[in-house]
Amino acid sequence: MIDLHTHTLLSDGELVPSELVRRAYTKGYRAIGITDHADASNLDFVTERIVKVARALNTFQDTVVIPGVEITHAPPGQIPELVFEARRLGAVLVVVHGETPVEPVAPNTNQAAIESRTDILSHPGFITPELARLARENNVFLEISARRGHSLTNGHVARVAMEAGAGLVVNTDTHSPENLITRERAFQILMGAGLTEAQAREVFANNEALLAASRRLL
Repeated sequence: MIDLHTHTLLSDGELVPSELVRRAYTKGYRAIGITDHADASNLDFVTERIVKVARALNTFQDTVVIPGVEITHAPPGQIPELVFEARRLGAVLVVVHGETPVEPVAPNTNQAAIESRTDILSHPGFITPELARLARENNVFLEISARRGHSLTNGHVARVAMEAGAGLVVNTDTHSPENLITRERAFQILMGAGLTEAQAREVFANNEALLAASRRLL
């Protein structure tokens, strides 16, 4: 399993990074992205600590830890500068919290994230075909989410992405131990979103590609 979107006690998760990574290892994880929530108030604090802990953990255990951040509920007009600053601070993965239907995310967040060329637009809700095409052009991956609530629009995201040729990834958005899943469960989630077996394998390949790109930056 390669999971590029998880949270720890550095934001609203339940576990310290070391325990999260250990539990992920026992689930068969090859790699995990730690992408705690941040906005302008805590971006430097969160990013610097995740980068530090990832460096240490990658020295002592086998599951690859990718340091990142999820820009969350930031005003859309501020997202470009936050994406830039997160990368400057050392975030290897930059995720933007998309317009999920279960939270009051500001309109135009999806567009700002895609125009900023973030790595992943998480749980993008009822994303439009136009924005899915822009995501393809800007090499922004759209997320199929294993998380309850955010997963309500997985079928829509999968259909629109396939029609637009946009890349998909599958992640858990883990906040607690029970949110971690196996690769087999991830495959079920992709099939449940309406993808064919071949399309599901393409999604896994996209997770692999992001891992490979990330490892070059570690």
